[in-house]
Amino acid sequence: MKLATAPSSADHTVGTGSSHLNGGLSADDFKLAFRNHPAGVAVITADCGDGPVGLTATSVFSISAEPPLLVFSLSSASSSAPTIAQAETVVVHLLTAEELSAARLFATSGVDRFADGNSWSRLATGEPYLLSTNSWIRGRIVDRMLAGGSTVVAVHALEARLSPDAEQDPLVYHNRTWHRLGDHSVLTD
Repeated sequence: MKLATAPSSADHTVGTGSSHLNGGLSADDFKLAFRNHPAGVAVITADCGDGPVGLTATSVFSISAEPPLLVFSLSSASSSAPTIAQAETVVVHLLTAEELSAARLFATSGVDRFADGNSWSRLATGEPYLLSTNSWIRGRIVDRMLAGGSTVVAVHALEARLSPDAEQDPLVYHNRTWHRLGDHSVLTD
């Protein structure tokens, strides 16, 4: 077992507003800590007028049911970051294990993720969405917060297409590998 520690609290400087932080775990130790923490997989798409963009994210989670709010983080290194930084709305596709190909495509750098015109379309409101995904949520971006090399994006859910098949296994990312979560993984007492 590896024990990773941060420098003492005297080595931390926390400011207000943009929060300047010094010290803490190394990036490698921080990644190692979260490598064993599984996360659901989503594809986020947007278009602010320059063409559609999208990315695979494992940082999507709900924060409120009333009002319906979700958040995700966006790395500044993502090729989609400039568009999402300007977009007013996004579509968050919540992936099942059967939609692994979409997760892989939108996680791949340097490819045209929208090259196959038969795999996506636009909602009546203009946002790009993936035809192969069973569940998505369209929402308006209501806040952005810079956090290190990422931006935390808060989204107010406006409409959704929800899968009527609750039996589909969700796609999960754990220890740098895709996984299917299903009946086989249910723990019993």
